[in-house]
Amino acid sequence: MNNIRKEFTVLAGFVGAAMALSGYIRHSIQDVWGWFNLSLLIVGGVLLLISVVLNFKDIAGYFTGRSGRLSANMALVTVAVIGLIAIANFLGYRHHKRFDLTTEGLFSLSDQTKKVLANLPKDVKVMKFDQQPDQALADQMSEFKYVTNKISYEFIDPVQRPEIARQYAVKNYGETVISAGGRTERPTATDEQSLVNAILKVTRESLKTVCFTEGHEEKALTDAFSAVESKLKAENYQTKTVNLAQQKERFVPSECSVLVVAGPKTAFLQPETSMIGQYLDGGGKAMILIDPDTDPQLNDILKKWTIELNNDLVLDFSAAGQVFGPAAPVINNYGTHPITERFARGMTVFPQARSLKVLPGGSGVTSSTLLTGSPNSYGETDLKPNAEPKFDEGKDTQGPVSIGAVASKNLGDKKEARLVVIGDSDFATNQAFRISRNGDLFMNSINWLAQDEDLISIRPKLATNRSVTMNAEQQNTFWILVVIFMPLAALGVGAFVWWKRR
Repeated sequence: MNNIRKEFTVLAGFVGAAMALSGYIRHSIQDVWGWFNLSLLIVGGVLLLISVVLNFKDIAGYFTGRSGRLSANMALVTVAVIGLIAIANFLGYRHHKRFDLTTEGLFSLSDQTKKVLANLPKDVKVMKFDQQPDQALADQMSEFKYVTNKISYEFIDPVQRPEIARQYAVKNYGETVISAGGRTERPTATDEQSLVNAILKVTRESLKTVCFTEGHEEKALTDAFSAVESKLKAENYQTKTVNLAQQKERFVPSECSVLVVAGPKTAFLQPETSMIGQYLDGGGKAMILIDPDTDPQLNDILKKWTIELNNDLVLDFSAAGQVFGPAAPVINNYGTHPITERFARGMTVFPQARSLKVLPGGSGVTSSTLLTGSPNSYGETDLKPNAEPKFDEGKDTQGPVSIGAVASKNLGDKKEARLVVIGDSDFATNQAFRISRNGDLFMNSINWLAQDEDLISIRPKLATNRSVTMNAEQQNTFWILVVIFMPLAALGVGAFVWWKRR
């Protein structure tokens, strides 16, 4: 009878401990006690206390014996190890460090994303409306929230919370809504770039307009520069084409935050050049891209801003220049400027470029070289078709040559005129825009000209396609090695070992 009672009290102790632990875990998950959780904790605690009291003599005897001391030592070591693990986890939580081992840094936020998030002017709410949680989006939002506390994320089931779905006019499962300051965006994709673009649209108070000149056979936004237009709109800029010769008012439209002259092949008329000059003198911002063997009659304006174009074709005979051919110089030497400050490990490629030089300082103008070629580059002045490239001392431009320059002028009252000049427009065409840092160079130039310095960055990377493509012979070889040879080799080794040990 005593043995049965003893077993019952021991069992009551285990049951009590389990009940008390269950009550505490339920409270931790639900964050409320409630009558059920509280009952589990109290009843479990009472049963455990009764068991300890009724079996106190046996418990004391166990811990004073040899086996008890060994168990106590083991328990002490276990507690110490658990304590060390807990401390390590706490330190890791407070000072954690993640490592991204992918070549493109695909699992790290881009420089642009970090700058946009760090400079958010208002709180942003990201909501996913669906029946099943989107773990990939939740993980992405965790990365965003690590950079700023102005981002919040919430998964919402439209069936369980229809009032919120109605509030944001959600009509389909899977919609993502980004809201800030009464404005909403619905990105169709939830990759890093799409989310950042949507965040920019809901947090920026106004859209700036980038105007592209036309009428002189410039690169068209609907054709060669369609990638440029798409990227500008993604970063919350409006685009517009302007024909200065047809302007009723003799000035560049005031809505143009930035004026872009993209590879004109024919000359600007004198009234047009005057309009561009007045625009810059009044604090305007312009990007002028002039290809070799063209004369758009803009030299007088550029010289006023201490920049002069050379009538040549840059040839690059360095090892890097041979990748795309000598007539497509590769640049990896950049001036100290916000546009290129993060280009140290990247290159830009310019299919057929002319060189330029920065003249001694003008009246209040600050100018500097932005892009410099390799020491093995030079400016070929003999532009005749099929001419043999040969450096002519005193005639050709001695390398290393400059391809791009920037200039600015402080006009007071927080007004500043800015100018970017590059001796090539092809680097930003659809075919070249995604080559290394080409796209970043164009977009960073626009950001700097528009005084959106917080957007100047290295943009999110795309994954490199590393799929293996094999011809029929390679496929047969692979099949023989993997499907036939390797299994037979493993069987042979096993048979040999068995034979030696039998």
